[in-house]
Amino acid sequence: MSGVTLDGLMASQAGLVSRSQVLACHLDDTFIETRLRRNQWRRVHRGVYVDHTGPLSWLQRLWAVLLFHGDAVACAESALVLHGLRPGDPTDLLHVAVAVDRRVRALPGVKVHRLTALAASVQPNRRPPRLRLERAVLQVAARSRDEAAAVAVLADACQSRRTTAGRLLADLELRTRAPRRAFLLEVLGDVATGAFSVLEHRYLTRVERPHGLPSARRQSGARGPGGRSVWRDVEYLGGRLVVELDGRLGHDATEDRWADFDRDIASAVDGAVTLRLGWRQVLDPCRIARGLVRLLQGLGWEGRPTSCGVDCSLVPSAVGVRPAP
Repeated sequence: MSGVTLDGLMASQAGLVSRSQVLACHLDDTFIETRLRRNQWRRVHRGVYVDHTGPLSWLQRLWAVLLFHGDAVACAESALVLHGLRPGDPTDLLHVAVAVDRRVRALPGVKVHRLTALAASVQPNRRPPRLRLERAVLQVAARSRDEAAAVAVLADACQSRRTTAGRLLADLELRTRAPRRAFLLEVLGDVATGAFSVLEHRYLTRVERPHGLPSARRQSGARGPGGRSVWRDVEYLGGRLVVELDGRLGHDATEDRWADFDRDIASAVDGAVTLRLGWRQVLDPCRIARGLVRLLQGLGWEGRPTSCGVDCSLVPSAVGVRPAP
């Protein structure tokens, strides 16, 4: 720590310092005890001190844990806070990572993750130390409560323009034992290539068929403004309802929006209603099916939808809904 002053070090660590750092600044335990006695410092954890006696902010709590464990880095949701993808609340559970072979003492309000190849996954020259964005995003996505929440994490990361689906996919391909790996590979592969086959298959097998929606025509051609050819993903009732399935995360590029606009204009000219669905919607299939049934019935469909199971939103008691077989 040559050339580093104690005040400068503490300023870079949100007012926190460890005993080992104090000693490295050529000070001693008497110096620490004097600061504590004068209420200039307060002990947060054993061997970790803060330069005030009030409550700790989220960042100060994190620094205290990292200094207590030593050679630890922020990971999972805590890393996403540092990367600017979500806010940090002082009451949040903190997530820190250590090498897989380390054993550390548990602290209240802290989740310790033991990760392989930790050194290679840390973003250099960032303080507090943290996992690289891609690994942190994939870690949170893999641990999400369901598939829809996992897709939301991926979408937020891509929409922020801090990373891309291709970079996330490249990182995931190195992690052969990651939870939910097959599903995340499907989604990111879909996104990276621009092919929507996975999403369309999930729509067919989780939304349309289980809920007894009418038969649809798929990938039908139409003429857009200026005579351009456009393709419609799913058409119901002879084209009166068009469902467009968009597998891209952060679907906001200018050319993409113009292509969508052209397709929607072509549908409107033909008297069709257009509904756009993405991963988040398709992974909540019963809710989407309920909305589609309302639209279809409003357009004159006289069929009877089917509940996909006992927990389906299209409950058998609803008018016109058949119970699951």
